[in-house]
Amino acid sequence: MLEQIPSQWLVIGSTIVAIVMGTLVMTVRARSAKKPASAKKIILPPLFMSTGALMFVFEYFRVAPIQIVEAFSVGLLFSIVLIWTSRFEVKDGDIYLKQSKAFVFILVGLLIVRLIAKIILSSTIHIGELSGMFWILAFGMIVPWRIAMFVQYKKLEKTIVTNSTQKPTFTS
Repeated sequence: MLEQIPSQWLVIGSTIVAIVMGTLVMTVRARSAKKPASAKKIILPPLFMSTGALMFVFEYFRVAPIQIVEAFSVGLLFSIVLIWTSRFEVKDGDIYLKQSKAFVFILVGLLIVRLIAKIILSSTIHIGELSGMFWILAFGMIVPWRIAMFVQYKKLEKTIVTNSTQKPTFTS
């Protein structure tokens, strides 16, 4: 079915979807910074995204092993930037994701790099394979980022619990 759609329309359509998704991620991230973070909120996005791996059931989206390694490696590199800009802070005994001014610019930059790469690569790599590669890239980016966030969150949570259970000492 997808083979019948001209590849340029698939590239245009997937580019529009990528822009919408990028905008959605930035909006959700801005809103989430106003509410306390939780382990569940950190862990669930990669789990939800993992359902996208079902695309590989279809031959149209299958990727060669070397392309899997390439895409995942690029995702790992991009995750470093996201890990670097994600920090937590404690406010009123709750843990919040700290707003980073650089995060929005980095996310937009990553989106632009991804779109340019897709436009360039779509002339040499089948659009289905390219879709699979970009899913692997995104998954390779979000999983390490969220693991780092989870570890950072748990450390901060532990210090809050430790500080709240310590009895105050009184000096006379």
